[in-house]
Formats: sequence, structure tokens, C-alpha cells
Amino acid sequence: MFLTLFTELRAAKVPVSLREYLALLEALDQDLADKSVEEFYYLSRACLVKDERHFDKFDRVFGQVFKGIERLGQTGTEAEIPEEWLRKLAERYLSEEEKRQLEAMGWDKLFETLKERLKEQKGRHQGGNKWIGTAGTSPFGAYGYNPEGIRIGQDKNRNFRAVKVWDKREFKDFDDNVELGVRNMRIALRRLRRFARTGAAEELDLDETIHETAHKGYLDVRLRPERRNAVKVLLFLDVGGSMDWHIQVAEELFSAARLEFKHFEHFYFHNCVYENLWKENRRRYDEKIPTLDVIRTYPSDYRVVFVGDASMSPYEIVTPGGSVEHWNEEPGQVWMQRILNHFPRAVWLNPVTQSHWGYTQSISLMRQLFSDRMYPLNLEGIDQAMRELVR
Repeated sequence: MFLTLFTELRAAKVPVSLREYLALLEALDQDLADKSVEEFYYLSRACLVKDERHFDKFDRVFGQVFKGIERLGQTGTEAEIPEEWLRKLAERYLSEEEKRQLEAMGWDKLFETLKERLKEQKGRHQGGNKWIGTAGTSPFGAYGYNPEGIRIGQDKNRNFRAVKVWDKREFKDFDDNVELGVRNMRIALRRLRRFARTGAAEELDLDETIHETAHKGYLDVRLRPERRNAVKVLLFLDVGGSMDWHIQVAEELFSAARLEFKHFEHFYFHNCVYENLWKENRRRYDEKIPTLDVIRTYPSDYRVVFVGDASMSPYEIVTPGGSVEHWNEEPGQVWMQRILNHFPRAVWLNPVTQSHWGYTQSISLMRQLFSDRMYPLNLEGIDQAMRELVR
């Protein structure tokens, strides 16, 4: 079983050595995993993976190799049914008619009501329409339905209706080694090229060498700087939530951009840009990068590409405190406009099918902010976006 993990990691191009595999076996002999799958996961990752860039690949391989195993219990002990399974058994699914009967409370009233519930509520509730609980129609809680609510204690999206999420959420960095479709995307990105010869003279200039040799009567080797793409690119990537459906195409674009541009930087955001960005999703709470620092660091000759589905609550764009994850003092549109004012050459690539854009209010709002410079995330859309950026 453990040998399969080792070979699958090597097949996934995670640089695992035999020494590291033997270290894992020795740790298991010492019972450091305590017969727990969760402890074994962290132990094996610590022994086998030495670079955080490979955590995502490790997670995929681990899930594939140990699929279906929840816990290695002691022989003869009874397995406990997880509490979340029992809660989800009581999860309430409403008919479309029942959903239409529910009324959205609105932004201000929603937060005032939440403050009152937090003061009044003394215990756990399930299946109701008022208190913070589960499997009901209350605007506060998890595993229920409300047209506009605050999600508390739910593991993932269900109805995509929450206007704020009261949980710490974990996202993964995009894998920049994805190859499927990357070649075609690189060809599309090559429209955004302006070559210049900069740096040290390291490349043979054959024409000048022949000319000078003939002129002087002896071999006179001439060198010149390598011809490189001088275009500078900033890539802003939406991650998490509804973007989980578009991870593959986003990773392909990320890989293509990393390969195609020498002057390239990327930053992550969730839904809309606010006061902070981040470079690594695992450290996004600890290593935040102020958006103003990004604006001040990179000059306005950088080309900017946003990648995201722009599918969110309109509050996240137009309202202070509208962020689904934290309280933002200024609306998202203020931060977006600051970026667009500093970087005049900017486009938005959207993985949502273009014919569906008109049905989502937030997509229309973002298109207006970008002066209609939103393009579909496909080869034709990338080509159009690159034409826009070279104007």
C-alpha cells in the first residue's frame, strides 16, 4: 500500500527519493501516525514532500491511493458515525415554490438581525426559520436555504446564495506545470509580444561577425543581447468558491503565462479585489500583500489580466462590508478602479460561457468597471484580449 503511494507520487512528478520513503516507513514503525488517517496524511506529507509547490499534487495522489479509507481503528473497536453525517441526514431540501416564498432581508437588516440573534440565542437549533442553525430557512447557519444569508459552519457551497461566509476557508494555489491545452494558450498569448534586446551580450551576432571579419581581415566575433519579450504582465487570479468549477482552464492559462513571459507576477484574490492580495493560498491569512503596495511597486506599463467568473453577490462590488469573507471598509469597485486607473491596459478573462453573462448582475457590474473589456476564457477570447492589450 505504501509503495503504491511512493510510485504514484513519482509518476505525478513529485520529487520523492527512496531515502524519504524509508524515513516514512521508519516513522510508521515508531507508530507516529497513531493509526489515524489524518495523522498519517500529515506525517507522510512531512516526510515525502519538501516543497510547498507540490502539496496540491500530493493531495491528489493521496486521495487517489487511499480513496474510501476514513480511519484505521483498533481491532474490535466500534466505529463512530461522524456528527456531520447525522446533521446532513436532517438537511432540508425545499421545493422551488417554497424557495420563492422566502424573502431576502437586505444587507443592513441582515447584519442587524444577526447581532440580535447572537445576543439572544442560548443553544443549538435545527430546521427552523429564525435562529442560527442547520437545515432550515433561517438566513443564518448551514445546510439550509435562504435567498440571502450568512453561511456559518458549512463545508462548501450548496446554493451559491450566501452574501458572507463566517468560516476560515482554505484554497489551493494553481499548478503551474499543467500541460493539457497549454500549447494552444501559449500561441494565443504570443500576440502580446514586443521584443527587445536587453541585458548582457551573450548571443552570437552572425551578420555583424561576417561584416566586421570581412572589413578587418581577421575573425572578429560579435555578440549581442538575447532578443526577449519585453512585455510585463500581472496576472490576478480568482480562487475558491464557484471558481472551483474552472480550475483546470485557469491552471492551463497560469502555466502558459508563466512559460511565455519573462516579466511576470501573479496574485490571488477571492471574488473581488479588496485591500489585500496574496501569493500563496496556504499562507493567505499570514502573508497578506496590501493592494496599494502592488500598485506602488509595479509601474503602469505592466499589462494586467484578471481571471475569474465574476459571479458573486452584487454587495461584494458596490457595498462597504460586502466581502463574503471579511469586513471591507471600502467597496470592491473602489479597489478595482484604483487598479484600473494605475494600469490602463487591463482585461478580464471569464470562464463562464459568454451567453450566460447577462443573467448574472455581478458580471454586468464588472464588465462596466472594465469598460466592456471582458472576454471569454477560451482561445478566441484570449486572442481578442491580447489584441486589446497591445493597442
